[in-house]
Amino acid sequence: MKFLNKIIKELLAQNTDLSAFNIVLPGKRPIVFIRQILEENNYSGFLPNFFTIEELIDRIAGKQPIQGIALWLFSFDVYKKLNLIPKDDFSDFLKWFPTLQKDWDDMLKFSESDQVVLQYMFDEERIKEWAQDLGDDEDVPRKKFLNFWRNMNAFLPVLKEKLNEKNWATSGMIHESAKTKIIDFAKNTSEHFVFCGFNAFTPVEEKLVRSLLQWNKAQCFFQADHYYFDDERQEAGKFLRNHKLWKEFNDSRAFNWIEDDFNQPKNIKIYEVSGNVTQTKILPEIFKEIENKTYSNTAVVLLDENLLPASLDVMYDIENLNITMGFPLKNLSFSNAVKQLFFLQKQLEKNKSSYYYRDIFPILEELPKSFEDEQFIIDFKSKIEERNIVYIPQKLLKELLGSLSYFKLLQKTDSAGRYLDMLIDFCKKIKWLEIDDIQYENVSHFENAFRIIKNQIGPYDFEIKMETLEILINQYINSESIDFQGEPLRGLQVMGLLETRLLNFENVIMLSVNEGKLPLGNSQNTYIPFDIRKFFDLHTFLENDSIYAYHFYRLIQDAENVHLLFNALSSGVNTGEKSRFITQIEMESSHAIDHLIIENSSEPILTEPIEIPKTQIVLERLEKWKEKVAASHLTSYLYNPIDFYLSKILNTSETDEIEEELSIRNYGNLVHYSLQEIYEVFKGKLLKESDLQKSIKRIDQYIDTAVEKLKHQPEFYEKGMNYIHRAIAKKVIENVLNHDLELVKNGNKLEIIDIEKRFENVDFYIDENKTDKISFFGFIDRIDRLNGTLRIIDYKTAKIKNLSVKIDQDNVDSYFHNSDRKQALQLCIYQYVVQNLPEFWGFPIETGIWSFAEARKGVASLQFDKGNIDDAMEAVKNLILEILNPDLTFIENIKSYNS
Repeated sequence: MKFLNKIIKELLAQNTDLSAFNIVLPGKRPIVFIRQILEENNYSGFLPNFFTIEELIDRIAGKQPIQGIALWLFSFDVYKKLNLIPKDDFSDFLKWFPTLQKDWDDMLKFSESDQVVLQYMFDEERIKEWAQDLGDDEDVPRKKFLNFWRNMNAFLPVLKEKLNEKNWATSGMIHESAKTKIIDFAKNTSEHFVFCGFNAFTPVEEKLVRSLLQWNKAQCFFQADHYYFDDERQEAGKFLRNHKLWKEFNDSRAFNWIEDDFNQPKNIKIYEVSGNVTQTKILPEIFKEIENKTYSNTAVVLLDENLLPASLDVMYDIENLNITMGFPLKNLSFSNAVKQLFFLQKQLEKNKSSYYYRDIFPILEELPKSFEDEQFIIDFKSKIEERNIVYIPQKLLKELLGSLSYFKLLQKTDSAGRYLDMLIDFCKKIKWLEIDDIQYENVSHFENAFRIIKNQIGPYDFEIKMETLEILINQYINSESIDFQGEPLRGLQVMGLLETRLLNFENVIMLSVNEGKLPLGNSQNTYIPFDIRKFFDLHTFLENDSIYAYHFYRLIQDAENVHLLFNALSSGVNTGEKSRFITQIEMESSHAIDHLIIENSSEPILTEPIEIPKTQIVLERLEKWKEKVAASHLTSYLYNPIDFYLSKILNTSETDEIEEELSIRNYGNLVHYSLQEIYEVFKGKLLKESDLQKSIKRIDQYIDTAVEKLKHQPEFYEKGMNYIHRAIAKKVIENVLNHDLELVKNGNKLEIIDIEKRFENVDFYIDENKTDKISFFGFIDRIDRLNGTLRIIDYKTAKIKNLSVKIDQDNVDSYFHNSDRKQALQLCIYQYVVQNLPEFWGFPIETGIWSFAEARKGVASLQFDKGNIDDAMEAVKNLILEILNPDLTFIENIKSYNS
């Protein structure tokens, strides 16, 4: 820590008792390093006092700081009593006040008078109104802005008066109060102050430093470098060049120190990386280049806090690691669950009768839970998924989840205050569960936030809505982080840019050095236009850019090895543009710079097909399978042998997932079940015109029965695409009935023999000696007799394909090894089965498919252009023998897609 060492050496030379000094720092992070330096110097006296400059200003002002939620509540109470128009409620007030408050603090800190700026804003809007005929409409944006500044000229002076009565003050008011007391403080204090490593001062801070210098009660140590200090074009030295011109720095008091470190030899590498998280993957390679494997003089600086988890993942083998930036509370699972709870409350405002399953599931997954709660949740999810309930009625939710310990949090609340109490109680209970330390910290922070908000809301009598409570909690949580425990003086330091102030490292690795991250650019949230900010000397994004430039150059000026990584990929708000500070170094510095391009390969991963050998256990399962073979098993094998292995040998099944839109499978089931209900009552009867006409009129009732059979809710089909699917299903069923009606009208005799005909134990020999066999089982959708011919009908959602069989001795071995012929394969098996069922012996048989996609065309029959059913079953036998062959493995069938 070169700069800090130099300061301590200078102070010890002045006085061996450092307790005579008050050291004023930009932040508290360097204090631990100063103590280490004193220990290394064998210092045995009292320590100096340490202050941040904000603490010193607060001390001089003698005001009680107020900020955040407490300030917002107090300010709204004042605003409400003024009866200004529009009469915003608290949630509307919070949409504009936090931004205005920052602007007001800027006015108080940087301008001579906030009243002058407020009056100027109002006058400017009035002048613009004179130039435009705005009429009497209060909703015109220009008119609203005029009214806004008229209100602020009335509101902010009263707010200042009320805060002063309580001896409370915002940050800007503290500066305003301190301004009048600085001269007396500098004159009367007996203390000596040492200002270390400052760059930009507010006017009040500058007045304080200069006044103390004039009374010879302070000294300043700046960390500047000739590289950016001497060059007027370098924004990094903007403020320091101004400080050098202070009259307090003269022949008797030098401006300390301007060094020449930046131009010393450095290894600078710039990495252009394709992807944000990909930057962290480069870190292990960079660490390999660092000779000191304790990394005691190395800093990883993250300009994007979201990269912290990914960065920690690649640092798992680093023994000593210190993280100074804290992990944002808002990124943890409990935080997401709380957000979901408030979102659920807003949804219940719109729809109090039911819950959208996607609003409930994330809450149940992310909230910590007891073993009992976990069982309730598993049962609840399985029932909802089984019945495909997209919108869960309140009554059903209570029935299935009523025993959940935090069920009340899922119900519509009648009061934000009561909901806050429930959240506090919930947090208290969670902490007794067996949860990990990070989650415990997360919950504890939230419990603390809830209690603080409850206590601060208490004194006020205005209504707090759920929306407002959510804003208050989000604002509090967004500023909170969980601190990591580490060894601050040893090992690798992981930090944000502001934590690096006054510190120096030999090796600096900086991630996300992108424009918009460094510097932040013109992203200032303000109501005061740029030209007015300039006119009143309020800070603009230009001053902020200069501050960031200084932090950047100061950090690397003492470093020997500098690694700058930026995300070159354009996505979302990221432009993929490197920081202009990198460009400046490339163009203006004398250093040789290595440029590396790191691409995140987008080449598809070449994977070998999955291959499963037929072990002894698999062969035993296949022997068991031979006892119940369905036609669908063989078509599954044709589609992908691994699917066959997983479902028929391992007996696995796909997990249920809720369908928001009816799947092709369930659309087929909807039509199928409806037709089953219709034709079930006609079994064993010749169809009559009147029967079919009655059925056509009652299609909706049959569909309702099918919906019940699917365990779907009727509401599922009331709107959107599912309404359309139901309408299409109705049309398909109508086409089937009309087709049969036309047959009957034209004098054909149509008799329904069976619906969903179950068959099993239909033997099929697969060897010459008829000693080895398989047994077919399954269901035939419909068997009817048309003019004496028995029709075996299979319903399909898909279109009909390849029902013309052309089989001979040349292709019989492999004919059904083609998945395009699976429909014909299924029909051949059904024909074989029916021919072997005694009740159907002697009847002429026709097998076919009735496609729902072409329902008007009726049944498309299986045709043998070459060969016959015996030849077809020989091909089926060859397919079965392949499945049973112990020497052949199950190999995944990888589908190729051609563009």
